[in-house]
Amino acid sequence: MRRTSPFAMGIIYALMGILFTYIAINSATETVWNFSTILLAVVATFDFGVAIRMLTLHFKIKKVTKEKK
Repeated sequence: MRRTSPFAMGIIYALMGILFTYIAINSATETVWNFSTILLAVVATFDFGVAIRMLTLHFKIKKVTKEKK
């Protein structure tokens, strides 16, 4: 079984962060200080954080494997 690369997971999480940000913007009707908008923004923030960590991991792995050769 093949594992999913950190680069692909980083892209997926970044796309999910964009999606949740878009939904949060559309859910803000009168004010942004309602529960659903804040919840969606928090989920988007976590997704962007995981995406950054996955992409950083990808480049670290790439650097280490290049140094071994």
